[in-house]
Amino acid sequence: MAKKIETSCCPPAEPTPSVPVDELEANAKLAELSKALAHPARVAILRLLVRREGCIVGDIVDEIPLAQSTISQHLKQMKQAGLIRGDVDGPRVCYCVEPGVVALFKALVEQL
Repeated sequence: MAKKIETSCCPPAEPTPSVPVDELEANAKLAELSKALAHPARVAILRLLVRREGCIVGDIVDEIPLAQSTISQHLKQMKQAGLIRGDVDGPRVCYCVEPGVVALFKALVEQL
């Protein structure tokens, strides 16, 4: 029997943060977001969350060949940087991309 995969469990996204005008602040934010994506597993998680418009941890573990505890650590780092958010949905947590923060990251890279 096929396992049901959650396609979207996320509420509407937060507003897009503004690009910092101050160069030092922009550099710090770019470094923070870059660090949060500085592992191939985190990039894979971000791609999966974008494709699925949100996933619970079990669905992520089914797609990415890493232990659940390792996935959870990567999710924690991405959440701390603001790239994703985790919304409690009963006994599980649904992780979603913050598209505004991803847009901010793109804008900061374009300023280089």
